[in-house]
Amino acid sequence: MSGFPGSPLLLKAALVGLDPDNPLASVILFQYNPDTLTRRLEARAAGGGEGGRARSEAFRLAGPPRETISFTAVIDAADLLERGDRLAGELGVHPTLAALEMLLYPKMTRVLENLALAEAGTLEIIPPEAPLTVFVWGAKRVLPVRLSGLSITEEAFDPQLNPILARAELSLQVLSYADLDPDHPGHGMFLAHQVIKESMATLNVVTSAQNAGIPLKVS
Repeated sequence: MSGFPGSPLLLKAALVGLDPDNPLASVILFQYNPDTLTRRLEARAAGGGEGGRARSEAFRLAGPPRETISFTAVIDAADLLERGDRLAGELGVHPTLAALEMLLYPKMTRVLENLALAEAGTLEIIPPEAPLTVFVWGAKRVLPVRLSGLSITEEAFDPQLNPILARAELSLQVLSYADLDPDHPGHGMFLAHQVIKESMATLNVVTSAQNAGIPLKVS
């Protein structure tokens, strides 16, 4: 962030893990916002194919598109080490990497409970849930996601072999109202996201029409 007076406030992207047993399971605030963000959308089509009825439903949608987000985050302890941060001096970027990885792990308490149930002869054991992960990229993009892929390259180490520089390649699957129950907090979160997206698309229509010299009537 620039130190000049009047410089704009730089919002930091983040991943937030929410757990019913721990309201704030983890907060991973990215030290540097990724330079690029790749988003892939795949239509969730309901119709199409052969036959008259299928052709008549070729444009029907079963729900919002399936969306994946991928980016690379740089995690560097250099600034913290320069400031004499005790935790960075002892562990490097290990805590941040562990917080990312724990988004893919079930809680140990749940694992131990299920092991106890299995030893007691319980026939049906429900797999533990991962925390609800929320991807925050500015005020207009707050999305429930599932971390579907994580690749970590550790590039530098301290004398105790703690990583002090790493690159994490993340792949996120956006969870929409087609993936979540109506009473799940992520369900309403995605609905709010789509409302914002529709509003932005409407602004684009207005701007494009004005640039093309098309008069618009506001009812």
